[in-house]
Amino acid sequence: MGAVGLGCMPMSWAYSASQQRGDRALRAVHAALDAGVDLLDTADMYGPFTNELLVGRALKGRRERGFVSTKCGLLVGDQHIVANGRPGYVRRACDASLRRLQTDVIDLYQLHRADPEVPVEETWGAMAELVGAGKVRALGLCAVGARAARRPGARTHDGTIRQLERVQQVFPVSAVQAELSVWSPQALESLLPWCADRGVGFLAAMPLGSGFLTGTLTPGQGFEPEDLRARHPRFTAEVMAANQPLVVGLRRVAERHGATPAQVALAWVLHQGPQVVPVPGTKRERWAVENAGAAGLVLTARDLAELDRLPAPQESWD
Repeated sequence: MGAVGLGCMPMSWAYSASQQRGDRALRAVHAALDAGVDLLDTADMYGPFTNELLVGRALKGRRERGFVSTKCGLLVGDQHIVANGRPGYVRRACDASLRRLQTDVIDLYQLHRADPEVPVEETWGAMAELVGAGKVRALGLCAVGARAARRPGARTHDGTIRQLERVQQVFPVSAVQAELSVWSPQALESLLPWCADRGVGFLAAMPLGSGFLTGTLTPGQGFEPEDLRARHPRFTAEVMAANQPLVVGLRRVAERHGATPAQVALAWVLHQGPQVVPVPGTKRERWAVENAGAAGLVLTARDLAELDRLPAPQESWD
C-alpha cells in the first residue's frame, strides 16, 4: 500500500480563514510527519507566500523528514489570478521559494499553470535549468482546468496530455498533479494511464472532495465568505443534499472496517495504482493523523465494487 501526502494549502489560504492559526498548522504538519507522511505539498501562490513560510517553519530541524513539493507559475492579484511562465520569473520564483521554505533544494517543483503567452517549452526549459543548478530535484506539472481543456468530443484531460507531450521533449516529467476522488474519477480515463505507462508519479489533488467526502459537512451549514466553497456549485445546500448518497456509501464501507469515510475515500485513491499519492488538505492535527492511517486500509473486492457503483455527483467541479 502506498503513502498519503499532506496538502498544506488550507492551513493559510482558500478555506475557513478564522480557523487558520499558525500554531495549529504547525502541530498538524508535525503530527503528519510523525504518522509517516513525508510529502508536503504547497505553492508560492497559497497565501500568497504564507503557506511556504509555514512549511519552512514546520520543517525547521526536520528537513530530512519531508519531501517538499511546491509550485510556480501563478500570481495572485486583487480579485484575480494570472499565469507567468517567463523564464526570468521562474528563476526568481524558485529562489524566493527556497528562502521561504528554508531549504537548499526543492524535491519536486511543479508548474502550476502554463502561461498562454509563453511557449510551455520555454517555461519548462527554465525549470530544467534549476535542476541542473541543484536547486530542484524533479519537475512536475499540474493539470489544466478540465473545462479549459475540453473541446467537442475531447476527453477531460486531453489538454494536459498535450502539454505533457510537449514538455517531455525538453526534460522528463516526474509527477503530474490532478483531481482524483470517488466523486471525480475523470483522471482514470486517460491521464493516469498516461502516467502509468511512463513511470510518472501522480499526485491526487482534492481526494476528499474539499471536505465533502469526509461526511463532516452538513448541507446548508454555510461557509465563510472567503472560503472557495462558498461560491462553488457543488457546495450549495441543494447540491450537497443531493450528493449525500456518496457519503452514505463511503460510511457503509467504513463501518465494515472500523474506519472513517475519509479513510475509505483515500484508500480508494491509493488503490488506483502504486504511483498514486493522495494529497488531502487539512488544518488540524486530528485529521492529519486520520488521513495518514488510510495507508493501512485495504479495501476488499466487495468494497471496491460498492464504491464503483456510487452515483455520479451533481454539478461539475471545474
